[in-house]
Amino acid sequence: MLPPQIMQLLEEMRLERIRGASWMAQKGAEAYLLLANLLEGDALEKALEEMREELPRVNPTMASLYNLVRFIPITGDPNVLRTRAEEFLRLIAESKREIGNIGSELIDNGDVVITHSYSSAVLEVLAAAKRKGRSFRVVLTESAPDFEGLSLANELSALGVPYEVITDAQIGLFSEDATLALVGADNVTRDGAVINKAGTYPLALACYDNNVPFYVAAESFKLHPELTSGEVELLERPYVKNGHKIRNFLFDVTPWRYIRGIITELGILVPPKDI
Repeated sequence: MLPPQIMQLLEEMRLERIRGASWMAQKGAEAYLLLANLLEGDALEKALEEMREELPRVNPTMASLYNLVRFIPITGDPNVLRTRAEEFLRLIAESKREIGNIGSELIDNGDVVITHSYSSAVLEVLAAAKRKGRSFRVVLTESAPDFEGLSLANELSALGVPYEVITDAQIGLFSEDATLALVGADNVTRDGAVINKAGTYPLALACYDNNVPFYVAAESFKLHPELTSGEVELLERPYVKNGHKIRNFLFDVTPWRYIRGIITELGILVPPKDI
């Protein structure tokens, strides 16, 4: 049985509604750091075996959790565990900075960037473009029903980046005037599909129809080494409104043929051949 402190942290991750796969990976690595402070020897080994089962179950759609548990060895030495978890945290930070540097080169003065949901990698690209003096504006969806887009709007406001929030239903209308689409990812499958907040696929279709280049920003630990798009478990979280049960899949699948490139810390990958 995992220590209560770890179970509490896993439950916090399970209940999170706004932040995505990068945040999940960070919190997962922090859980390992906490384990290193609590256990050692056989007790630590048993806990790490259990974490390999429990952590991906927090959100089975997210490749970052799958890759994190593969990154962490089964060991009874808390110093080994601590070193490995800290290395993963460094990877998260370094990857995001490099993605921002690479992705910002796609944004030119006068561009209109359209996005959906909240992605820390997308935010890093936009922030890097702002730091480089690029003049652009962002169109972002409110991203119902959890309204992650409003969190992104707050971040853009703090950065001084001009933005406009639209309802999800207006994706097709506003993509006509966009010059670049940029979204995050919770999972990039072996066959090059992108799993992201539901509504990403309609945005990709609208951009394809309007000849708007569609890019994805994702750290390499979001690339799933085994699963294809048809094998990923898509979480559903139904809710009730005005007495009616509302179907609510959290993610959808965007096929590779609608994606111009995936911006990673390794460079821009072209799916599926580079995956």
